[in-house]
Amino acid sequence: MHTPREVEGSTAAHRVPFVLIGFDRELRVCEWNQRAEQQFGHSPEHARGRSIADLVPLAAGDWRDLWTDRDDAAPVWLSHADGRIFEWTVAPARAGDGVAHVVCYGADVTARAAATRASELEHVMLRVLVDNLPVVVCAYASDGTYLYVGGQGLAAIGLTSEQMVGKNPLEMFKDNPDSLEFIRRGLAGISTRMTIESLGRWWDSWHIPAPPTSRAAMVSMSLDVTEAHASERELRTKLDLIERQQRVIRELSTPIIEVWEGVLVMPIIGLVDSMRTSEIMDSLLQSIGRMRARFAILDLTGIEVVDTATANHLLAMIRAARLLGAEGILTGIHPGIAQTIVTLGVDLNGFVVHATLRQALSHCLAAAGDARHSGSKQS
Repeated sequence: MHTPREVEGSTAAHRVPFVLIGFDRELRVCEWNQRAEQQFGHSPEHARGRSIADLVPLAAGDWRDLWTDRDDAAPVWLSHADGRIFEWTVAPARAGDGVAHVVCYGADVTARAAATRASELEHVMLRVLVDNLPVVVCAYASDGTYLYVGGQGLAAIGLTSEQMVGKNPLEMFKDNPDSLEFIRRGLAGISTRMTIESLGRWWDSWHIPAPPTSRAAMVSMSLDVTEAHASERELRTKLDLIERQQRVIRELSTPIIEVWEGVLVMPIIGLVDSMRTSEIMDSLLQSIGRMRARFAILDLTGIEVVDTATANHLLAMIRAARLLGAEGILTGIHPGIAQTIVTLGVDLNGFVVHATLRQALSHCLAAAGDARHSGSKQS
């Protein structure tokens, strides 16, 4: 960069790859190059002698802040009224022992400023999350060595960043095959997520390969989910218990009673839907096969209404019992159930139906007596 020293040596004629503007203490423009004309739309002839504040209005800051008598003044960022941000490097142009004007070398850094601000915001957000959430964030070298370890989650395992940076987790967790495999996959460039137990805690962890140009080969974030894991396990235990209790309740609500040899009675009580009738059918058929029953009585006294699908299932039970060699008998049908069966248009010929359980049992006794009588005649 050329730093003007004398007024006589005008810098306006210098061809430089940036904006060049010179102004005196009253902010009157004395130098204005072609790049300034391209950026701000004023020719050198129009700009000279006018106020820089009028030619290039600012959204924030003041052109007077750029006045300096130092040759090593730090660059200044100014927000212009048109939304752009310029970085201005200022050099004094001296006349004798004083400064006649300053020359400002400018470059449009709007994109860089936006990227810098976004980076600063990302850093703040990451810092807030790491410092306040139960997480551990790590960066790894290509051989797995920790380059960075931080996060509030370290406190839960009694470790500090200083204790871990420089160590290799492949050695630290050599007795934990799941952790080793998890780390190796990440170092191999495979993004991986896993819920894993390590150092006495449960972690929901992500291993993510870093960009090739990064110093780190992989970054990871592990969220401490120990309490959530314990709650989930407790909930799962409770759900298993509830399911077992419901199974017992279902079995108690549809008991299969062998009233005497070869005769089973299944009283059905409570709400009956398609799922429950499927379970009832399975239980009944298993019992018929196991006890070699000749009669299976379905007592519907305990239910008043069923839908068409459930009615179909009940009738299908009778047919299935018949295939196993048992005679299926329906008893205690309420008027509402009778209407549903009629709506289905099912031909009840071949079905044995009795009003009460007592009548059904009498039917079974009579049928059994007839069978014995017929057997004695044949012998």
